[in-house]
Amino acid sequence: MLDEELLNILACPKCKGDLIYNTEKQVLICENCKVFYPIEDNIPVLLIDASRPLEELT
Repeated sequence: MLDEELLNILACPKCKGDLIYNTEKQVLICENCKVFYPIEDNIPVLLIDASRPLEELT
């Protein structure tokens, strides 16, 4: 589970938009870019190259 304070300051590295935390899948979602970023060992991997299309999330 990510800290609420951390979630408030995180932004998409590509568009600088807000990220949505999906607790079930343990990912951060950018609806603007239509991608998600993985969270590994409670650490968000906010690298553009680490992003995956939202279609892969389902």
